[in-house]
Amino acid sequence: MFIRRTRTGSGDKSYFTYRLVRSERSGSSVRQRTLLNLGRHFDVERGDWPLLCRRIDEILAGQLRLSEDIPPELEAHAQSIAARLLAQGRVGTSACAVQKPDLQHVDVNSLELVRPRSVGVEHAGLWAMQQLGLPDLFADLGIGPSMRAACIGSIIARMARPGSERATRRWLQDRSALGELLGVTFETMGPMRLYRASDALMAHRDMIERHLFDRAMDLFDLTPTVTLYDLTNTFFEGEARTQPKALRGHSKDKRTDCPLLTLGLVLDASGFVRRSKIFAGNVREQHTLAEMLDALSTPRGSLVVIDRGIATEDRIQWLRTQGYRYLVVSRDRTRRFDHAAAQRIETASGTGVHLHKTLSEDGKEVRLSCFSEERAAKERGIVERFATRFETALTALSDGLSRPRTHKKIDTIWQRIGRIRERTRGIAQHYDIAVDTDESGERATAVRFTRRALPGSMMTHPGVYCLRSSETDWDETTLWRTYVTLTDIEAVFRSLKSELGLRPIFHHKPIRAEGHLFISVIAYQLVQVIRTRLRQSGETGNWNTLRTILEGQQRVTATFQRTDGRTLHVRKATRAEPAQLAIYAALGINTNPGGTRKTTV
Repeated sequence: MFIRRTRTGSGDKSYFTYRLVRSERSGSSVRQRTLLNLGRHFDVERGDWPLLCRRIDEILAGQLRLSEDIPPELEAHAQSIAARLLAQGRVGTSACAVQKPDLQHVDVNSLELVRPRSVGVEHAGLWAMQQLGLPDLFADLGIGPSMRAACIGSIIARMARPGSERATRRWLQDRSALGELLGVTFETMGPMRLYRASDALMAHRDMIERHLFDRAMDLFDLTPTVTLYDLTNTFFEGEARTQPKALRGHSKDKRTDCPLLTLGLVLDASGFVRRSKIFAGNVREQHTLAEMLDALSTPRGSLVVIDRGIATEDRIQWLRTQGYRYLVVSRDRTRRFDHAAAQRIETASGTGVHLHKTLSEDGKEVRLSCFSEERAAKERGIVERFATRFETALTALSDGLSRPRTHKKIDTIWQRIGRIRERTRGIAQHYDIAVDTDESGERATAVRFTRRALPGSMMTHPGVYCLRSSETDWDETTLWRTYVTLTDIEAVFRSLKSELGLRPIFHHKPIRAEGHLFISVIAYQLVQVIRTRLRQSGETGNWNTLRTILEGQQRVTATFQRTDGRTLHVRKATRAEPAQLAIYAALGINTNPGGTRKTTV
């Protein structure tokens, strides 16, 4: 039993309502049943909710006050709610009901704890799957029971322990209790089953993507508003000669030694993936926008938000002619900002952003110049680090000219200066460099440099960037906050790469390589469901943090020798710890995944 807070309405008319909810097991699934609507004026502090629910359970069980001392006001609330539940007949037998005592005579010294298997991440992942109706969709698509289990195993494993199909199979067989939760046995699964599961998912890719996005919108009562589009790439280990799309290009992971594969994502502002597509590793970002929007059947008039890598003049003109609204990051290399005309707003992190809006001469486009205090501090640090590195290298080169037996030919010194310039990421453009020579003009005697900041650059305008948009009627704050949603897609890519095993790729067959990426995208959708529900309950954290918390819960078997010579086996999950309980309460799921199974031999 737990209390759920739900936002009702939207905008200024939104408010929170409170409900008393119980998780009940029905077969292999867990359903949530609302016991009582507590209304919008429920005034018990969030920290007292677990204590209140425990006291209600005690009252319903006919027990005296067993919980720790509670304030009189909380006791009054518990008595009132319990009375309403009894009056309305809302309480009955459930999976969480108190079980009858099972008293047996055992030898405590014979206790053995065996077969530990992780269950927390699997439990939360299956909940998210049920919320999105994914198992039912697999059945409707004609995927058989054993293949459905393999598909579910591949996706949950990508959430819990990203790896290759071979590593996933070992995890399912040796380390996870997912099979127990599904009622299947992964120990007998053949080595090719997970590869075929990937093929089955790819065969229904379009249907699965549409279903997941539509169900997510319905689940959280969201309306698609903003279309976010960006690309990332991942790399192959090996030459990947059988992969036609595995080509070398600009690696965002700095793996220039590996062939690449590019993933394009179209997201809604809520963070859920609307569409994904695989491109060749050397694809140019600006050439993929039209293909993705057409494939998505994005209606004309939609607001498209894209980063500067895609926002070329040709792409912006294409968006205009096709009837799309747009908000893009300007590719103008010259930075300008008028601090006197700007207004300041405060971000969620407490830092300030200064905004200055101007209209184009034809009045069809607005430009928003932005100055971020946090970004400025970061860019100043970057500039100073590279400037210090550059000046130190030039100083060392100049000092070496005074020592004997060093290369002093003027051509050699300029070559060395050129190599130093290459390693400083453009910082050399802010310096005037001269080489002094001896009377012959052939031997260098000193290297002199003077810092001369280039106007309109990061050195003179740190923290400045510019946005362009067709939304001329929007104010500065609305434009900037809409642009900030684009940073969500960067967080998505970070999650896919670092948390959900997008890299690297080991497959030889093209469909398997694309399937590897698609499974990561499905796993991300499930993670997004979990995190969205947790945010609604005030719980935050990235997936790595949540996964670390959940994977601490295990299912174990306790084995005892009875006094009559028989052996008692009790298999159940370890008691959920406070951090795990908080997550389960927010999701509304059973804290004892898999239940308790007792066997006497």
